[in-house]
Amino acid sequence: MDTIVPESAQDLCDAVADALRERTRLEIRGGGSKAAIGAPRDARIVSMAALTGVVDYDPAELVLTVRAGTPLAEVEALVAGEQQMLAFEPFDHGPLFGAPAGAATIGGVVAAGVAGSRRVTAGSARDHLLGFTAVSGRGETFVAGARVVKNVTGYDLPKLMAGSWGRIGAMTELTLKVLPRPRMAVTLAIEGLDCRAAHAAMARALGSHADVSAAAHVPQGPDRARAITLFRLAGFPPSVEARATVLPVLLADHGAVRRLDTAEAEALWHSAGTGAGLTGAVLWRLHLPPAAAPGAVAALEPLGARWSLDWGGGLVWLALDDETPAAAAQVRAAAMAAGGEATLVRARASLRAVVPAQHPRAPLVAALEERVRRAFDPAGLFETGRFGG
Repeated sequence: MDTIVPESAQDLCDAVADALRERTRLEIRGGGSKAAIGAPRDARIVSMAALTGVVDYDPAELVLTVRAGTPLAEVEALVAGEQQMLAFEPFDHGPLFGAPAGAATIGGVVAAGVAGSRRVTAGSARDHLLGFTAVSGRGETFVAGARVVKNVTGYDLPKLMAGSWGRIGAMTELTLKVLPRPRMAVTLAIEGLDCRAAHAAMARALGSHADVSAAAHVPQGPDRARAITLFRLAGFPPSVEARATVLPVLLADHGAVRRLDTAEAEALWHSAGTGAGLTGAVLWRLHLPPAAAPGAVAALEPLGARWSLDWGGGLVWLALDDETPAAAAQVRAAAMAAGGEATLVRARASLRAVVPAQHPRAPLVAALEERVRRAFDPAGLFETGRFGG
């Protein structure tokens, strides 16, 4: 089908009205960096590429309002210029699908609920989306939240919109809370731990008074002689240096701790946080109780799984060469047995056509989600079949 590129919220309202008359489904798309996630579909694309630019930025108040199609890289550069950052550490999915980085938009990463390694302590996109303007499946503009950090009036619709993948409405503007960028960041590491030992070390570090902001584990692989477990410390230099002295003592029973140089640390965090270091035709994200990660990994390693841990074990990136639905069923079963869920991120179209990207919901949860979506999109205009709807 054709692609629509609205230049204003009114253009988007008109596009929705046209689609309602023509009974055409619409897929909201930012830069297309995540377009290969979900089942193949036949829908008219609504590109948000023309809805770009900063609406308001008040560094002193730590609040940024920006149009949804603004490239993520531009937003991050803007706030970095004020020694600030997006707290939820989003990343560009493009390279996971063989595309160059740079296509991801701020609206796209929030709509997909993207969050990197800092999520374990700083929260996800939904925790930092203060408000938004969007167009519903009725072709109406609506506003939720506010351009202030504290807002307790009405329903917390930003929590619904973040991670909704454009199935509730199409955001045109977003207001985000930003945070001061740490003056210093240091990564400490222990080498040679297996999955279970790495989880124990991460749990000890995250539960300690060392104020560890992120913890991850990259196992032994083709590019590494030994597995490595990462611990990030961030803040004011005197505090970071003091904690960098304390943490090795706290982790003495888990192994020798060494300090990584900046380049090595950044590469390892990128690998652990985005799954970029894992090769395989099929890529999964497993969200689990951290203590359950070692058991889930052990259950899936017989499939030839390659994996890494982030969020202290709460996120498992898992790559497989096995492209059969039977292998996919095993991944889902292992995630459920561990008390979590598995999301299919990358696979051939033939597998994505028969295996839902999102973990199947319990019947009552699915019914509740359906009711919420129909409240904003009665005709199912945004239900393209991407996630089974």
